[in-house]
Amino acid sequence: MLDIAEELHRWVEQGRDFAVATVVAVGGSAPRQPGAALAVDTDGTAIGSVSGGCVEGAVYELCQQALADGETVLERFGYSDEDAFAVGLTCGGVIDILVTPVRAGDPARPVITAALSTATRGGAAALARIVSGPTHLRGRALVVHPDGSYDGGFGAHPELDRTIAAEAGAYLDAGRTGTVEIGEQGSRCGAPLTVLVESSVPPPRMIVFGAIDFASALVRIGKFLGHHVTVCDARPVFATRTRFPDADEIVVEWPHTYLARTDVDARTVLCVLTHDAKFDVPLLQLALRLPVAYVGAMGSRRTHLDRNDRLREVGVTEMELARLRSPIGLDLGARTPEETALSIAAEIVANRRGGSGISLTGAHTPIHHDGTSSKVKRIGSVA
Repeated sequence: MLDIAEELHRWVEQGRDFAVATVVAVGGSAPRQPGAALAVDTDGTAIGSVSGGCVEGAVYELCQQALADGETVLERFGYSDEDAFAVGLTCGGVIDILVTPVRAGDPARPVITAALSTATRGGAAALARIVSGPTHLRGRALVVHPDGSYDGGFGAHPELDRTIAAEAGAYLDAGRTGTVEIGEQGSRCGAPLTVLVESSVPPPRMIVFGAIDFASALVRIGKFLGHHVTVCDARPVFATRTRFPDADEIVVEWPHTYLARTDVDARTVLCVLTHDAKFDVPLLQLALRLPVAYVGAMGSRRTHLDRNDRLREVGVTEMELARLRSPIGLDLGARTPEETALSIAAEIVANRRGGSGISLTGAHTPIHHDGTSSKVKRIGSVA
């Protein structure tokens, strides 16, 4: 539900009761991933989506029922070959959906409210809920913070809360959403519980080095993809708010100096557009040794070869050079800044999701690549 946190938080502030349906697990070519949510309030207003339209009507009715009876349910939706009009996924996938009422007086409401508030502010938090297990554990929640502390719980064995908090903390560190199996008393033995952990983390960073025309287009598409975008250039005449109105941050500083002092993580993408050796070499020497998701550098093939030679001269290894995406972007035949930005963004997405970058027409590869997706584990209702 944290993917619609801002809207849900507004409902909470207005005192509305609602039920939220969350994708727990997927199989095959399902259109939405774990964590995608649809919510319905007592007036019948709906926000979000769990399937891109395939089963929204049926899930809407489940939410209304949950609001009426206060029961949490788990339902599976798949594809029916026998009846083209049956409720199911036309893409042939399978999704498990957890439907939870969030009403005044419910024990989970304060915990869910805290998670929604943190996500709305752009902070980091992980929300854990029981997907399947004993009835007395359903309808409760636990929220974990980056420092390992947590609020809420499941009102059962104290070790269960500590174990779930530890597992949720690991998911939060990785920025992942999915399910984990835990024993009823918090150990790996005993009756298993399935716990859904939703992580809300700040947007991934995109740092664009080089305040050129191509950078302006890349900033816009980076924002479109949900990145927090920084533009860095040592030349104050080019690195201006007028030239980059869409950037979250503009830094006038030597690129390698800025990169050495700023925070990056495993989701950060670095796009080096300066194609000037005096900027590129010290910057890439550092960038290729950082634990970031992507490092790409603009330039012709001749520039690329010359730059690699210069990087070797300063001690960059062949293994480190293998991380460099250069010339940057996929081969789309791009010419304009906008087309070039699209080719760079496409390579970033392919790198993140494990895509090949080839045309889907005639290919026999999966349409959706996501190594972090949870697999469907059980069928039916937990109600």
